[in-house]
Amino acid sequence: MVITITGASGGIGFELLKKCSQNENNLVIAVSRHTKTLEKWVQKENRFNVLVITADLTKELHLKKIVKTLESLQLNLDVLVNNAGYLVNKNFESILPEELEAVYKTNVFAPFRLIQVLLPFMKNKSRGHIVNIGSMGGIQGVEKFPGLSAYSSSKAALAGLSECLALELAPRNIAVNCLALGAVQTEMLSKAFPGYKAPLSAERMAEFVYDFVRNGQHYFNGKILPVSLSTP
Repeated sequence: MVITITGASGGIGFELLKKCSQNENNLVIAVSRHTKTLEKWVQKENRFNVLVITADLTKELHLKKIVKTLESLQLNLDVLVNNAGYLVNKNFESILPEELEAVYKTNVFAPFRLIQVLLPFMKNKSRGHIVNIGSMGGIQGVEKFPGLSAYSSSKAALAGLSECLALELAPRNIAVNCLALGAVQTEMLSKAFPGYKAPLSAERMAEFVYDFVRNGQHYFNGKILPVSLSTP
């Protein structure tokens, strides 16, 4: 199974990478803007089934770099996990245009474009799976929190995109789902809720996500699935 994970250098993305790479039958393509620590870990652990790509997904040139890498290796992609995210914790009236743009570029535009450019590689006979990592803050009717208007609204857009693509990509035998995560102890959570201790570690959440990316496409399509013990 060939699995691409964005935001793979830390938090849930890194823990998911570790889970995926434990199976030698998996080839894991780990994408991140900052990869020095990731590359050191790959070398230390002798994970020969991990391919690290340094890329900023908000830049078209870097998207082309990913495409060229897959083309050169003649790879077909089974799973894409859009995990990379960006958060601004700031009062609504104080959010600058460039901050709003940065959130939406990473959380919405980047996965939108990445799916577009990687679709030609998802042509296996087995059912493909695109998993967008969303947030409970992006679900309508769930409690929202001050300072997270940009982040939560961007995750709502990602959830809507997941539903749209599930219908559009069904003829290609590709399932698209969105995992709306609750509180997980990561650097991003600490930025959103300083001092708060989440009930789940990134490693524990990655265990669930790993099982879902491998098997969820056989049970779900176009679903926004809450995965949460607390919010926060």
